Amino acid sequence: MSENVLGEWLVEAAAALGVEAPGREVQMAVLDLARDVAHNVARPGAPLTAFLLGMAVGQGADAQASAAALSRLATRAE
Repeated sequence: MSENVLGEWLVEAAAALGVEAPGREVQMAVLDLARDVAHNVARPGAPLTAFLLGMAVGQGADAQASAAALSRLATRAE
């Protein structure tokens, strides 16, 4: 998937949910988190952990800091 297609998808998906699309830094943090969970915990854990991250951010947590904390947790799970 090209960056342009992904960017367009995120804008459309965010609009459908009534939220702002994430910036590039947050996108990269979430993708890194998904990779770390998929490779070190279990593949199905990647989307579920991203969901948990979204719940935390929705309650006021910082997206990048939370994603980094979860990535550290996932890489210790090996």
